[in-house]
Amino acid sequence: MRENKYDDPDFFENYGQMPRSVGGLNAAGEWHVLQKMLPDFTGKNLLDLGCGFGWHCIYAKEQGADLVVGVDLSEKMLNIAKAKSEGLQIKYLQQAIEDIDFSKEEFDVVMSSLAFHYVKDFQSILQKINYCLKPGGTLVFSQEHPIFTARAEQDWIRNEKGEILHWPVDQYQEQGIRQTSFLGHTVVKYHRTLENIFNALIAAGFVIQQVSEPKPSKEAIAAWPEMEAENKRPIFLMIKAVKAGT
Repeated sequence: MRENKYDDPDFFENYGQMPRSVGGLNAAGEWHVLQKMLPDFTGKNLLDLGCGFGWHCIYAKEQGADLVVGVDLSEKMLNIAKAKSEGLQIKYLQQAIEDIDFSKEEFDVVMSSLAFHYVKDFQSILQKINYCLKPGGTLVFSQEHPIFTARAEQDWIRNEKGEILHWPVDQYQEQGIRQTSFLGHTVVKYHRTLENIFNALIAAGFVIQQVSEPKPSKEAIAAWPEMEAENKRPIFLMIKAVKAGT
């Protein structure tokens, strides 16, 4: 996550043209599932890791959250987030996810959307999250699915006409760095197996409550027909867990 591609002008411009950047949460194919996994925010303290444009921070505040803190390494992302949440009491911090240092049991909810596959030391982040969560507090996060991250190419197998045939899976058991192409740039991501992800959560003191491999909603496909292909394989993994203890 310390690689800050999002402040590159060309990368940021391309990112800003993605459906979820333009249309917000309802334009994110997985939102209809993620929304149901989130707890009641009324009176709660939320930490959003990799908050981006601040969509989830704004949603939590509108749902009655008390304290909302968004963390992101990108200055450009945070500038957009601040503009979109003007008038709302949301605190934004520019720092890497790996560098968070919050007080013990400061938050009721920690969430992260599509950021953890950029983090090298997943176990360390989970330990920090557990420390700043209250007992019984909730962690909800999404990341790129291990089926998606296994190959560095992250692309479909197509026929001679360019039509999608299938999604290849290879090197699944070889965890670690993947040099991938995203929005016309080389980006560093980290591949982990499902086994590694689940066991890391358990080792960090979490109880897994729900797992989802969401399909895009019918509404999202109607608006962006290219999302239909996402039904061929999971692109996202979403997990809801709670900190053990009462």
